[in-house]
Amino acid sequence: MKSLFLEAIAYLGKKGVTYADIRYVDTVDELISVEDMRVDGVSRSHDRGFGIRVLDRGAWGFASDWRIGPQSVIAACDLAIAFAHASSSVTSDRVSIEPGEAAKGIFYSPCEIDPFSVKLDNKLDYLLWACRVMKEHKNVMHGICKLNFRRIDKSFFNTAGSDIRQVFTESGGYIECIAILGDEVQRRSYPNSHGSNIARAGYEYVKEMDLVGGAEKARDEAVSLLRAKPCPESVTSVVIGGSQLALQIHESCGHPAELDRVLGDEVSYAGLSFLTPDKLDKYRYGSDIVNIYADATIPSSIGSFFYDDEGIKAGRFDIVKDGIFTGYLSSMESASHIGALSTGCMRSESWNLPPLVRMTNINLKPGKGSLAEIIGDVKDGVLLDTNKSWSIDTMRLNFQFGCEIAWRIKDGRLTEPYKNPVYSGITPEFWKNLTAISGPEEWRVWGIPNCGKGEPVQTMRVGHGASPARFDGISIGGLR
Repeated sequence: MKSLFLEAIAYLGKKGVTYADIRYVDTVDELISVEDMRVDGVSRSHDRGFGIRVLDRGAWGFASDWRIGPQSVIAACDLAIAFAHASSSVTSDRVSIEPGEAAKGIFYSPCEIDPFSVKLDNKLDYLLWACRVMKEHKNVMHGICKLNFRRIDKSFFNTAGSDIRQVFTESGGYIECIAILGDEVQRRSYPNSHGSNIARAGYEYVKEMDLVGGAEKARDEAVSLLRAKPCPESVTSVVIGGSQLALQIHESCGHPAELDRVLGDEVSYAGLSFLTPDKLDKYRYGSDIVNIYADATIPSSIGSFFYDDEGIKAGRFDIVKDGIFTGYLSSMESASHIGALSTGCMRSESWNLPPLVRMTNINLKPGKGSLAEIIGDVKDGVLLDTNKSWSIDTMRLNFQFGCEIAWRIKDGRLTEPYKNPVYSGITPEFWKNLTAISGPEEWRVWGIPNCGKGEPVQTMRVGHGASPARFDGISIGGLR
């Protein structure tokens, strides 16, 4: 198969195209779910195919096929060239790129225990055990437990001479506890909400998550929320837990730093950005302790890789340094518009879709001290944790987030829980109010499985590293 794609690259070279690349992707997915002590679903799927991008006459063309053979590959090459020429005839904008250096090698993500080798009975027993713990309380009406695994075998070839193979193993899961008392319904998720927490790792990651221990915590907190007070309205200090802060980073830091969004390429679906090029290296994005960086090299994180889908080597770079906006997530094409080189952020959901500028691991650099120490410095405020809902405008400025739970902080101690908390703000003003970040011992990477972007929409898995942090002067309230 490799020789077939190398022959296709040679064919495209003889056609005289400006640039071309081929991605072959072979993916296996396994999904397992248990709900209320019954097996809700077990599935395993296998998908493979290739996609070809061609840059010629200053425009892109793309074609793909699941059939893999000499005729289908050459036909896709010709179709991609035809699409590039057709695109060139209807636009005056000309694409200019500077491909990265040729790279070669085979690379594997960390995997101690192959999740596909673990017996299905063992996986189901684990989920049923966690579900049983949640259902021990009479007010718990629903206990949902899920595991998901993926193996991606991806090969990349381009006319610059790259020949790269990357094999990624992904593992993840989560539980959700829903408690009901009369008309009151409350939910607690573990370790994260919205479907899963995922890593590029083997089954050892699932063991580390301890879904059974998390089930007890989720059950007790969901039940406690049934009689909790709504979060009161105020402007106060808030301490935001790591999983919620991860989504805050995602929506108000990661997306606005995508250069294709800044240039208007995503305006019809994903919106624009307030981080326009005139702000680069000048704009006060947050307080002096705000340091946000992209790093696609973090071991085991879902946003990590060795080379992006343009063959650019993974790396680390600053987005915000000491509160000042300093960098974009970019591709070869988008970077050329600001006279820069790609930061290696092009990725595609599948072989049959062209890559887009996507987040890698977008992280908030940790500060000092423990979460307990940060809470100890708060005279009156709230601790917010685990996302429940979010809303943010198309410029990524005005936002509101709802959380599953809050706790009142009084004289440096956690006291009563609050239900249905929400907080709101304006992105740069919010980050200017960041006054403390807990240290490396509290820092962890959260895997978000469902970031949507593009037309047709592509769902990408991204990672965010964060430790709990304190923000002052934040508007909060509670839904009743």
